[in-house]
Amino acid sequence: MKMTVVGGGNVGTQFAAHGAANGHDVTVYTAKAEAFSDTLEVTDREGNLRVRGRIRSATGDPARAFSGAEAVFVTTPAFLAEKTAREILPRLESGTKLFFVPGTGGMECVFRKATEKGCTLYGLQRVPSVARVAETGKRVCAEGYRSRMFVAALPHADVKEGCEIVGGLFGIPCDPLPNYLNVTMVPSNPILHTTRLYSLFGGDSPDKIDPYMPLFYEEWDDAASEILFRCDDELQRVCRAMTDFDLSYVRSLKEHYESDTPRALTEKIRSIRGFRGLTTPAVACDGGFRPDFSSRYFVSDFAYGLTILCDIAELAGVPSPNMHEVLDWYMRRAGTDQRFRFSDYGISDYASFYKFYSA
Repeated sequence: MKMTVVGGGNVGTQFAAHGAANGHDVTVYTAKAEAFSDTLEVTDREGNLRVRGRIRSATGDPARAFSGAEAVFVTTPAFLAEKTAREILPRLESGTKLFFVPGTGGMECVFRKATEKGCTLYGLQRVPSVARVAETGKRVCAEGYRSRMFVAALPHADVKEGCEIVGGLFGIPCDPLPNYLNVTMVPSNPILHTTRLYSLFGGDSPDKIDPYMPLFYEEWDDAASEILFRCDDELQRVCRAMTDFDLSYVRSLKEHYESDTPRALTEKIRSIRGFRGLTTPAVACDGGFRPDFSSRYFVSDFAYGLTILCDIAELAGVPSPNMHEVLDWYMRRAGTDQRFRFSDYGISDYASFYKFYSA
C-alpha cells in the first residue's frame, strides 16, 4: 500500500515506522523533513527494538507527498485541521482512505468534503499506545500497546476495510464501531486532560504563580478525579439520551480505568507505567510556573475536545453544568474564542446532526 503519514511527531513517527516495517511504501509529510532518516525505529522505554522500517521519503511538498497515496494518516492536532485540510483536500483522489489518529476533534467535519470526492474517512477511537519521540526523525519510544483497537468510518459501510488496515499495521485486533460518534464522543483527552488542568489552575487569578508544578499523571490528585467523575457522568447521560445512535462504545472513564471511586481513579492513574515522567504543560517564570496555554493539552483538548462534548449535550438537550464550568474557565483564562463549532459545518440543530452522523 502506498501510504502517507501527515505529521512527524510522536504518533506520526510511530505510524510511519510500523507501516514501513510491514512493507508499505511510506512517505512522511512534515515540516521537519530534513531531520528524517530513511530508517525509523520504535523502541520501548529501555531502548529494546520493537520495529524498524525504511520509508520512501520525508517531504514538505504536498504534491509529492499525496500523489497516488492510497491511504493517508493524519496525526496532526485538531487545531491545525483546517490548515491541514487546505493542503490535503485538493490532492486527494477518489478511493483514497483518510485516517485520523485519533479521530476526535471534529476532524470528520473539517474533512467532510473528501467524501464528496469518493474518499472514506476513518477515525481511530484512541492512539495505539503512549508514544514519545526519542530522536526526531529517527526513533520513537512507545509503551503500553492496546490489546484491541476500534475504528469508525464515514460512510459506515466501508468500516471493515479500515479495521483490516489498522489492525495489520500493528498486529492488533481492530473492531468496527457502529458509527463515527463513538469516536467523536470518546472522553479520553477531552475530559481526562481538561479536568486535571482545571483542578490545577481553576479559580486562580491570571497573575497567580505556582511555586511548584506537579507531574501531570504521577502526582494526579483526588480533586482532579472528583471533577472528572462529574463530567464523565454528564457525558454518559448525554449518551443515554441520544437513543437514535448506538453509543455503547463511548465507555465511561470509570470503566476504562476500572475505578469506581475518585480515590481508586487517582491511584490507578498514578500507577500507569506509560504515564510516568510526563510533565504538566506550564512555563517557568520568576518565582515559579504559569499554565502554558499554547500547549496541545489546552488548545486541542479544550477548544477542540471538551467544547465538542458540550455542543453535543446542547444539541441533545441534556444539561452539562460541570463540563461547561471547566470549558468556560479555559475560555476566560486563555482569553480566546477559538473553538470548534458544529455550526461552522452546517450542523445547527439535532436534525442536521443526525443526518451527518447516520451516514
